[in-house]
Amino acid sequence: MSKAAKTVSEEPSFEDALQRLESVVEAMESDDLPLEQLLSRFEEGTRLVRVCQVRLSEAELKIQALEKTLAGEPALRPVSAGGGDGAGVAA
Repeated sequence: MSKAAKTVSEEPSFEDALQRLESVVEAMESDDLPLEQLLSRFEEGTRLVRVCQVRLSEAELKIQALEKTLAGEPALRPVSAGGGDGAGVAA
C-alpha cells in the first residue's frame, strides 16, 4: 500500500507522532546530518505535523459534539492561554 493510500487510522497516534516529531527536530538541530538526511527528516517532520493537526482537529470536533447546549447548539468554550500542550507548533 502506498503512503498516499494510508488512512488516518493507520497513522501513528497523536502522542507517538509528537514524540517522533520531537526527535526529528532534535536530530535536525544537532548539525551532524548531511543535507540529504536533513531534507529527509524535514519531509518526515512535515508529515508528522499533518498527522498531529488531523488528530487535534478530530479531537476538537468530538469536543464540540459533546459540548452542546440544551437547544442542541454547539457551545464553544474559550481555551486557557497557558495550556502548554504543544498545540502551538506551527506548520
